[in-house]
Amino acid sequence: MSSDEKPVGVAVLGLGNVGSQVVRIIEDSADDLAARIGAPLVLRGVGVRRVADDRGVPIDMLTDNIEELVSRDDVDIVVELMGPVEPARKAILSALEQRKSVVTANKALMAVSTGELAQAAEHAHVDLYFEASVAGAIPVIRPLTQSLAGDTVLRVAGIVNGTTNYILSEMDSTGADYDSALADASALGYAEADPTADVEGYDAAAKAAILASIAFHTRVTAADVHREGITNVSPADFASARALGCTIKLLAICERLTSDEGQQRVSARVYPALVPLDHPLASVNGAFNAVFVEAEAAGQLMFYGQGAGGAPTASAVMGDVVMAARNRVQGGRGPRESKYAKLPISPIGFIPTRYYVNMNVSDLPGVLSAVSAEFAKREVSIAEVRQEGMVDEEGQRCGARIVVVTHQATDAALSETVAALADLDVVQSINSVLRMEGTTNE
Repeated sequence: MSSDEKPVGVAVLGLGNVGSQVVRIIEDSADDLAARIGAPLVLRGVGVRRVADDRGVPIDMLTDNIEELVSRDDVDIVVELMGPVEPARKAILSALEQRKSVVTANKALMAVSTGELAQAAEHAHVDLYFEASVAGAIPVIRPLTQSLAGDTVLRVAGIVNGTTNYILSEMDSTGADYDSALADASALGYAEADPTADVEGYDAAAKAAILASIAFHTRVTAADVHREGITNVSPADFASARALGCTIKLLAICERLTSDEGQQRVSARVYPALVPLDHPLASVNGAFNAVFVEAEAAGQLMFYGQGAGGAPTASAVMGDVVMAARNRVQGGRGPRESKYAKLPISPIGFIPTRYYVNMNVSDLPGVLSAVSAEFAKREVSIAEVRQEGMVDEEGQRCGARIVVVTHQATDAALSETVAALADLDVVQSINSVLRMEGTTNE
C-alpha cells in the first residue's frame, strides 16, 4: 500500500454498545484495516445526541449535528448505529444522496424502507450494506446475496432473537414461568427496559422480512410477516413438549411455496413452535442465534453464533465497512438489491403446519369424542392425543387436560377448529395453540 494513498473517511452515527466498539476497532486496528483495504481508514467524527467528555471518545470528534457530519467532504462512508427508524432514515438518505456509501445495523428501518434506500443507493452508484441487521456476528446476508447467488433458496428458518431464546431456554431448563425468566433476562442485560419488541416478535419479524427479501428476490416488509410472541408460553407447554420429545423456540421462517400448478409464493412468519430435541435448533440455547438455509443445489446450511451484543455486532459492521472501503479504493460496488421475482406473499391461513393444542375440559364421558369430532369436521387429522386428570387444591377431581397433536393442516382450518372447540360446553379453556416445526410426521 502506498503511503500517499487517499484515506477513506468514516462517520459513525451513534455511540452505544455497538458504536463504541466500532470506533474502538477503527482506532485499534488501523494498520491491519489499511492493509486489507488498500488505504487508511480514518474516523472523521461521531454523531451523538449528547456531546460530553465522558463518552470515551475525544470531545472534538463528537457532534450532535448529524446533518453537518454526514455532509462533510472528507466522509466517504456513513455507519448508522443510532436507530430507530427516524432519524436514521433521514440521515441514511442524506448520505446516499451525497454519494456516500452506508453501513447500517438498523433492522427496523431495513424491514420497512429497504426499497427506498436501495433505490437511493442505486441512483447514487454507492453501496448499502446491512449484514449486522440480522443475527449479530453471524454471516447470513452475505452468503445469501453472494455465496448462494447462483442457487435457488427454498427456505430460511432459525432463531434470530437472543432475548426470547434466553427466556425460553430458562423456562425449559429451570421450570420457571415466563415472568420469572423475563426478570432474569432483564437482570443480565439481555432484555430491554421495554421488552415488547423482542417478546412480541417484532424484532424477529423485521429480520424475517430482510431475510425473505434477499432469499427470494422479492420485497418483503415487516407488515408482510405473520407475527406471534412468546408471552403466553407456559411451564405446562414445556412439560407437554418434553413428553412429545420437543422443546419450544421462537422461530423466524421464510419459505418459497410452490402450488400444484407451479405458482410460487413467499411465506414469512414468526411464532413460538415445538421443535424436536434431535433437531439442531433445539440445542441452540441462551442468547445464541442460529439460521438454517436450504437451497436446491447446496442443500442444508447452518449458521450459528452470537446473535447480539456490542462486540459481535460490531464485527459484522466492520466487515461491511471494509467491503465498502475496498470498493471505494478499487472503484467497484457491492451487490445491488435483487427484486426481479416479485413473488406474492402468502397469507398465513394457507400455510400447512402441524399443531399442538392444549385445552382443559370437563371430566365427563364422551368429551374426547366431541373434541375429536370438531377436528374431523374440518379435515384436520389427529396424530396423537394425551389426556390427564386434574385435581383442585383440596385434591378433588376438577376436570381433565387434553393435548392434541395434529398432522399437517392449514392455519385457516386449525383456527376454525379452535374457535369451534372454544364454543363447546365441555371445553373449559383453550390453554395453548402452538405449531410444530422440524418434524417428519406429516
